[in-house]
Amino acid sequence: MTLPQTPSFHLLGKKALVAGASSGIGLACAVALAEAGAAVTLAARSIGKLDDAVAQMRAAGMIADAIPLDVADTDATAAAVAAAGPFDIMVNSAGLARHGPAAETTADDFDAVQALNLKGAYFLTQAVAKGLIAAGKPGSLINITSQMAHVGGVDRAVYCATKFGVEGFTKAMAIEWGPLGIRVNTICPTFIRTALTESTFQNPERLKWIEEKIKLGRVGEVTDIMGPVVYLASDASALMTGSSLMIDGGWTAD
Repeated sequence: MTLPQTPSFHLLGKKALVAGASSGIGLACAVALAEAGAAVTLAARSIGKLDDAVAQMRAAGMIADAIPLDVADTDATAAAVAAAGPFDIMVNSAGLARHGPAAETTADDFDAVQALNLKGAYFLTQAVAKGLIAAGKPGSLINITSQMAHVGGVDRAVYCATKFGVEGFTKAMAIEWGPLGIRVNTICPTFIRTALTESTFQNPERLKWIEEKIKLGRVGEVTDIMGPVVYLASDASALMTGSSLMIDGGWTAD
């Protein structure tokens, strides 16, 4: 009898692009992929923060570099990805939220959020896939969406709309590119403690709502995303595509 072997979680020899990598979830994903052996390109609008992160990662023995990238600028994004790729792995953590009552949403708010969260995510994913297709390579493309891509939330109608949209195109792209070995999935976190979410946690009403919804009784930390992103990027998830990996503490189990 021959025992089965666990597929490798290692990413040695793989080249990864992480958008929105200057802080928070994006930075955590970049570090996780680099720790697993990938050569990681960190991308964001704030090149200063990226340079600091790259310096610290290199000092820790990781392979990393940085490029400036505004995912909402789809033409510039396509050009940058074509020049720096092809990438075996993509993680898109770039995102924007303008929360407020649905009855008060302005067209400007709607356009700004969808330009980054939906349109930007779509064409970034497309750009990385084009590079893989041209090179005849398989790959793993991951968009960070949200539990709000599956449920509604007060003051989050626009945000939910964009994240639901990403879930939709993920399934369609997975169907189209599956025969080419290109997998497309999403990671859907609950509320994660970052600099951008601190104002939400400081609102007693919102914090009570969050704590009641998360069955494990705590908000998320960026480290909660690091294992899942390595899983989706690696051969350990080789049969997983068109799927949503819920990292929500049981929020959507209701």
